[in-house]
Amino acid sequence: MQRFDAIRPFYDSEINEALHDVVNHPMMKTMMNFTFPEVADEVWKEQLKKTHSIRDFQCNFIYNTIQKVLEKSSEGLTTSGFEKLEKNTSYLFISNHRDILLDTTLLNVCLFEHGLVMTASAIGDNLVKKAFLSTLAKLNRNFLVLRGLSPREMLQSSKLLSEYIGQLLLRENRSVWIAQREGRTKDGNDETNPGVLKMIGMGSDEPNLMDYFKKLKIVPVSISYEYDPTDVLKMPQLMAEANNEVYVKDKNEDFMNILSGIMGTKKRIHISVGDVLDTEIDQITAENDNANKQVQALAQVIDDSVLKNYQLWPTNFIAYDILNETNKFAHLYKESEKSLFERRLEMRIGSDNPVTRQGFLAMYANPVVNKLKYQDVI
Repeated sequence: MQRFDAIRPFYDSEINEALHDVVNHPMMKTMMNFTFPEVADEVWKEQLKKTHSIRDFQCNFIYNTIQKVLEKSSEGLTTSGFEKLEKNTSYLFISNHRDILLDTTLLNVCLFEHGLVMTASAIGDNLVKKAFLSTLAKLNRNFLVLRGLSPREMLQSSKLLSEYIGQLLLRENRSVWIAQREGRTKDGNDETNPGVLKMIGMGSDEPNLMDYFKKLKIVPVSISYEYDPTDVLKMPQLMAEANNEVYVKDKNEDFMNILSGIMGTKKRIHISVGDVLDTEIDQITAENDNANKQVQALAQVIDDSVLKNYQLWPTNFIAYDILNETNKFAHLYKESEKSLFERRLEMRIGSDNPVTRQGFLAMYANPVVNKLKYQDVI
């Protein structure tokens, strides 16, 4: 199993030593003081030092941290579809992606509360350059997706990653979370990159790739935030791309996005899991024998599920109406909600930058546009 050492999370046998290494780190103190404000440092430190498994760390510490995050920065998390999943069964969750850490962490909260297998989750190695964040990621069962590689290195890395995903799902009975494409959605358009599916398929042990995907038990996931806590932080990259410019991140940009995602205002959050893709894959196989077209069709099926199950909020309808200068969806929001959204728009963007303003509104409005392709939005 040593070939996965460069990307894998900690084994349970390594957890205690890792916790001893970071128990006195100032960021651990900040996190624990936030989570357990009434508890003396010595108490949580002793508990951490007695922790010997990822599950214990997640259930006794991280779960409580996320509950506190939800309490402080949201109006609650709701779910749908989890009752369709079977206990003690691993799934490949392919999800839309809005927030660096919260998307996967909130999914695990839902899986834990429903008594289901929690995930090992993909995370870009660019997000864990700081030693403490790297340790915390491994403690949370994150595995690394290596970035910034040459084409030859990328091929080798993708092969290793695909084999590890297969190892987790098929031999360790561990669910896996992966985003439907690299990076977060910044324009509100949730689309699956077929390249992600091709990478996963590199680990196939089946003559027919679609048979392999059936074995992995793919479940599309839709996560939606009433307010995206990092909305304004996504604008510079979006504007650069609109101007065909190469976007270069600031040194601490990813870290600031992580902090803003955790503590920024979200209002309501909803996570919906779709059906396990089974008959859909059979249909793809029956209709096409070209592997590339099969992968394209599978990406479309995932998109259909993500968009169908995506929860629209008043903010989405408000943005749509403002952007299109209409009152089409005025019956779906209150004037007070519109005023609040307009105030956020004014405070975060202002009125002197119409291009950025349009990008900000489109980020919230595009989910409505996409949903209208599938069904009438009442």
